[in-house]
Amino acid sequence: MRIILLGAPGSGKGTQAQKLVAQFNIPQVSTGDLLREAVAKGTDLGQRAKAVMDAGELVSDDIVLGMIRERLGKPDAAAGFILDGFPRNIAQAQSLDVLLEELGTPLDAAVLMDVDFDVLLKRLTGRRTCKACGRVFNIHFFPPGKEGLCDACGGELVHRADDNEETISQRLRVYEAQTSPLVEFYEGRNKLKVVPAEGEIESVYERLVAAVVPSLPGA
Repeated sequence: MRIILLGAPGSGKGTQAQKLVAQFNIPQVSTGDLLREAVAKGTDLGQRAKAVMDAGELVSDDIVLGMIRERLGKPDAAAGFILDGFPRNIAQAQSLDVLLEELGTPLDAAVLMDVDFDVLLKRLTGRRTCKACGRVFNIHFFPPGKEGLCDACGGELVHRADDNEETISQRLRVYEAQTSPLVEFYEGRNKLKVVPAEGEIESVYERLVAAVVPSLPGA
């Protein structure tokens, strides 16, 4: 299974990716994690990335693609991978296609976790996090037993300052503007799978697996 997961903040992409990792024994490859690990270890690419970031600039696509190339060359990626956080635009998608063809690991599908804008807004603005243990609740979908208190440890639940409607609306609109061209890109290559991502986690996962498994070679 070689897939890209596309999904707005709050779409449940991370949760569903971890379930795929557990079932299919393939790695979730997050470009953010790759960057942090490479910088921490001081690899050649990590040193290049750190120099760029220290200068206040964005890490170039060739550095990120180099990290992806190294990661996909590891044994645990032989059976497949889940790419998360890359590509973010058409140029990156085209470069990624070239890289995967060179590696002999072409993409099986790009999966869009599709959630209505208003639901995303409620998922994100309704988040409450325990100051003591970090457990996350949602006042709309997963409220605590006692208002303002964590069910697990009794700690105080707080609403993050950046979880306000104005900030999140802007984040979602930026995401939508960036992602729409990618959706069209993969649709044009018959690689796009759209998964309705509202409802219970297990139900969404069943729909996700049903969407991606028929895309696999030999399925």
